[in-house]
This record gives sequence, structure tokens and C-alpha cells, in this order.
Amino acid sequence: MALILAVAAMLPGACGDSKPTGSTTTAPAATHQARLDPALHDLLPQSVKDRGDLRVGTDASYAPIESYAPDGRTIIGMDPDLAVEIGRVLGVRLQLEATDFDKLLTNLGSGSLDLAMSAMTDTPERAKIADFVDYFTAGTSIVVQRGNPAGVTELNDLCGKVVAVENATTQVDLLARTQNNCGVQRIIVRTYPTNSDALLELRTGRAVAVLNDTPPATFLVNDPRTSSQYQLASTMQYEPAPYGIAVAKSQPGLRDAVKGALEQLLRSGVYADVLARWHVQTGAIAQITVNSSR
Repeated sequence: MALILAVAAMLPGACGDSKPTGSTTTAPAATHQARLDPALHDLLPQSVKDRGDLRVGTDASYAPIESYAPDGRTIIGMDPDLAVEIGRVLGVRLQLEATDFDKLLTNLGSGSLDLAMSAMTDTPERAKIADFVDYFTAGTSIVVQRGNPAGVTELNDLCGKVVAVENATTQVDLLARTQNNCGVQRIIVRTYPTNSDALLELRTGRAVAVLNDTPPATFLVNDPRTSSQYQLASTMQYEPAPYGIAVAKSQPGLRDAVKGALEQLLRSGVYADVLARWHVQTGAIAQITVNSSR
């Protein structure tokens, strides 16, 4: 069972009185406010109404989208803040559960998670397994050591070199397609359970690059704690695509409730507030969609 590490605040008066395990995350003060929508609350599965919470799987190794706060327990970032606001609209807590990225859809299918919200790109392959409520867009960037000792500037420069990447991500697929350009000098792709593990390989010189979504890559090279260690290989962003909140195909009501909540956040300005708070406005979208990768 995944350890519960952060729980979104519930709107006062919403159903459920029990105290959740772990710390409580509340969104910082914002210009706009989300409001409870009883009609969207009614769309939730009865089991969720009875518990008063939605169990949300996330892999907290992808700042500024989701990562651990300095206390090592609370999960912070764009996704957690949006989760807080979705919970306010739906009148339930959104309980974040630390989950390996490659287990998110499996746990969603087994029913141990209600949602997966973890900078997960909506792809045609994933959309065969779950429905995706799409709410953001991002491409892939190449992260290298500061000074770029291997001279990497584009994907084809990775041929014959070791690249570290998080398991089950779209970056694994991108590297597989890039192999077609490499001839006999194939990319040596090493996968790891978390993005933090992959970055450790780069930082210690056991890999020449890590492929990350562009917002986390940009964060790494600008954050004072990591900017001395990493830089972008170039300004190139590969294959921009939507992030989606994954919902089991057996839960269309839940899918529609989440979509409706995000639509309210978009209309009200709360969505823009959250993205601005984490400096990721370039990934903003104008419309909430479902399974837009198809």
C-alpha cells in the first residue's frame, strides 16, 4: 500500500469528518476562489461520498509539478495545488498517495487509487487503459551536466551514449524512436523508478543526459539548489502533448466530475493563479478535454 503523504484541504461543511493520515496541504492565498458545486459532487461514486476523499496517486519527483517539501513528507507543486482546488469544487479531500510512476495505472485499475495525477502525458496507448482529463501541455527537454561535457545539443547526439530516464515515461518511447537514427551506435537507455534516481546518474557522471518534461527541466536549471549542476542541452522542446488526470474507464461519473471541476477552475481564474504560482504558465490550455490524444 502506498504511504499517504499529503492530503488536500476539504471545504468546510463537505462530507466526512475523519482525520486523514499524514500532513495536510492547503493552497496558498490566491486572487480567485474555487466554489463547491453540488451538481458535480453528486456525480462522484457513492464510495467516495461515503469516505469524503479521493485517493490520488502521484510520483513526487518532478518539481515544480509535484515534489517533496523540505519536511520530506508533504507533496507540493502545481498538481497538488490543483488537487486542493478540485477538492474544493467537489466537496471532498484529495488524498495524495506516493506511488511509483510505472504503477500508477495498474493501481488505478485495481481500485486502490481513484485518480492518477502525476505529470502524466495523455497518449493513445495509455488512453486504452484509462480515461484522461487533460489540463496542461508540455514537451520534452534534454538535461545535461553544467558545462555540457559530452557536447549534447539534440537527440541524435545521444547515440552511443548513456542516457538515464524514469521508467514508463513518454521519454522512454521518445528514445526508442530516436534509436532509428543511430545506426550501430545505439543509445544506452537506463531506466529508474523515479526521476530523482535518473538525475543522480547524471549528476555523478554515469549518464550524459536525462530527458525530462520541459517544466521540470527548466526548473532544475534555474533553481539555485540545482542550477550549478544542470543545464539544458538546447532550447529545443520535443513533442509537446497534454497532461491528463487518469480515471478508470469504469468511472465515467468521476471523470465528468473532475472535468467539470477543472472547467470551473479555468473559468474562475483559479487555474491561472496556480500555474502562475509555480511559474508554468506556458503550459496553460484554453479548454479542458478528455482523451485528446486520440
